[in-house]
Order: sequence, then C-alpha cells, then structure tokens
Amino acid sequence: MRITVFGGGAWGRALAFAFAQNNEVSIVSRRDISKALVDANEALKKNNLPPIIQTQTKNALDSEYFVITITTSALKDWFKSTTIAKNAKVLIASKGIEEDTGDFVSDIAKKFIDENNLCSLAGPSFAKEVSLALPCALAIHSSNASVAQEFADLMPSFIKPYVKDDVRGGEIAGAYKNVIAIAGGICDGLVLGQNAKASLLSRGLVEMSRFGEFFGGKMQTFLGLSGAGDLFLSANSILSRNYRVGLGLAQNKTIDEILLELGEVAEGVKTAKAITQISQRNNIYSPIATEVQEIIKGKNPKESMNDLMKR
Repeated sequence: MRITVFGGGAWGRALAFAFAQNNEVSIVSRRDISKALVDANEALKKNNLPPIIQTQTKNALDSEYFVITITTSALKDWFKSTTIAKNAKVLIASKGIEEDTGDFVSDIAKKFIDENNLCSLAGPSFAKEVSLALPCALAIHSSNASVAQEFADLMPSFIKPYVKDDVRGGEIAGAYKNVIAIAGGICDGLVLGQNAKASLLSRGLVEMSRFGEFFGGKMQTFLGLSGAGDLFLSANSILSRNYRVGLGLAQNKTIDEILLELGEVAEGVKTAKAITQISQRNNIYSPIATEVQEIIKGKNPKESMNDLMKR
C-alpha cells in the first residue's frame, strides 16, 4: 500500500520506518530530512525494502493512507493549508490539546476529515526504539473498527496493534500523560525519592482518568496501553522530552531556556495550560496539572510540592 507520513520529526520518521516494512512510504516535511533518513533507509536496504522518500505535499496526496504527526498546536493551520481529501483514511499520531480553545485532536480533525475514516494512535512508544525495530504494543482508536483494522494490518511485525473504539479516552490519555511526565521529571530532578514518585504517578493516573471520564472516556482506556502504559514510559525516562522538561524546571531553569536546549516540541507544556483552563471551566479537580502549569509560569517547584502535600 502507498502511505504518506506528514511530519518529519523523530516520531514521523519512526512511523515511516515502521510502515515501510510492508508498504511504499513517502514522508512530507517542511525541512530537508534526507540526512536524518539515512539510518532508516540503510536498515530497509539490508532487508531488500524500498527506501522512504521525502516528497512535497502536492506529490503525496494520491496515497491510499495518511499518517499525521504534526504538533497539535499547528494541526488546525496545517489542515487548512493542506488539500487532503475529506474521505481520506487518516491515522493521527499527534498528542495534545489545543491551548485556549481546548479543542481535542479529533475535534480539529473532524472539521476536515470524515469521522468514519479517522483513527488515532496511542500507547507507549519512544521514537528511538521504534526506529530500531524493537517490540512494542500500540492502540488504534476509531469509531470505525474496519478502518482501524486496515491501519493495524499495515503495521510491521514488531508492533502489536490493538483496535479500540474509545477515541476521546485515547486522545485525552495521550495528552494528559505528557503533563504528568513533566511532573515526573520534576520529582526526579528534586530527588524526592521513589516513594514520592510512585505516589505521584498513581495519583496522576487517577487525575487523568477523572478528567477523561468527564468527557466520556472509558476507565479501561486509562488503565491500558493508551493511559497507564504511556504514562509509566514517559514519566520515567530521559528519552521522554516532557520528562526532560521536568528535569529542567527542577533546576529552576525558565521554560524558554529548557525548550531552547531541547530543540524539539514538548507537547506537555502547552497541554498543561489547556488542561488547567478546561478544568477551571468545568470544575474538574486536576491538582497535578495545575501545579505543573504554575511551575511552567515560574512558581518554585518545591513550593508546588508543599502545596500538593497540603491538598
């Protein structure tokens, strides 16, 4: 099958490599990523597979399937500027909530793509490990199980896909875990210990579930790959960009300094603001996300820890 991946970041390149095991894949990026694709294409060549081709949008719209890894904050504008067909089969791998509007990823996408052809990808998956063909399991959420299964069938043997129908729960889990991952980095950066870390993550999972259930998400989703699985991965490893943001905040660096050093997008930064805004509007108790947002704005991390302990 012909698949086009939109977004040339680490996650986009990793998914392109994964789908290229069984399909003809092209990737669209605003920057030249030919050097970044060298290792992936060398690995594909060793297995007698065709390379991933970087192309322009105008040459990529005749594919049968599309995978979108555009950062959530830019997703709406990207859809407006890209003439992708309304009935295209689309898998969205972006994780986040649009700040200020509070729009979820599916809310944005449904304005441009038929909901019956929309799927979203969730679950524990570092781009670096996917690029090395290391095994993982992921969830594909969609209101249309048939299209979700089509994407599942396109996956390589080293990815175990599960088809799920909880679109809202899956996208909230994928967004919220980034915020708790920042908190995890702060916890480790302050050297608060393993007792504190276990307490933080377990309460973070409860907080995520409470927020998600308010919007119709299923508890099973938050206890599975999309929720607990992705949370435990992202909040415990230096490979996680959001975790590294937390480490920087624990050192009293400004968010601008941290993001400049990171050189990549950390979705949890803007998602923390979005969750705080949504929680305030709907009277949802979200203490960890609220404190993360306050720390991003400049509050002392140790003061936030004390405030959490007093709640």
